[in-house]
Amino acid sequence: MALSRAQLSDVTVVSAGSTQAIATVAGSNKVFVKSIMAHNTSGVTTTTAQVYVVPNGGSVATSNRLFNVTVEPDETIYIEPAYPITIETTGDTVQVGAGSNGGINFFVTGDQEG
Repeated sequence: MALSRAQLSDVTVVSAGSTQAIATVAGSNKVFVKSIMAHNTSGVTTTTAQVYVVPNGGSVATSNRLFNVTVEPDETIYIEPAYPITIETTGDTVQVGAGSNGGINFFVTGDQEG
């Protein structure tokens, strides 16, 4: 199958203390997450950003968390794993979360079969 090389989502705004899917496998077409940018939208509070790989039917938990990074106020961090995060079963997701201290804007790039 051909790969679609582009952003996997628009900028995703995640409120403090919540999570949101940024990539989902549809029709058994593999998704390869190459990089994730996280920007702390708070001008005064340090918070954390998390990345999870959640299997179909599962939920966000520490057992499927890959990254938990500190992001300073108004700073942007770049998460680039040595190998792409690959999800391949229909319904599997890569989800991102923001700590309880403030919101985070996420942007993800990678490839998707299809």
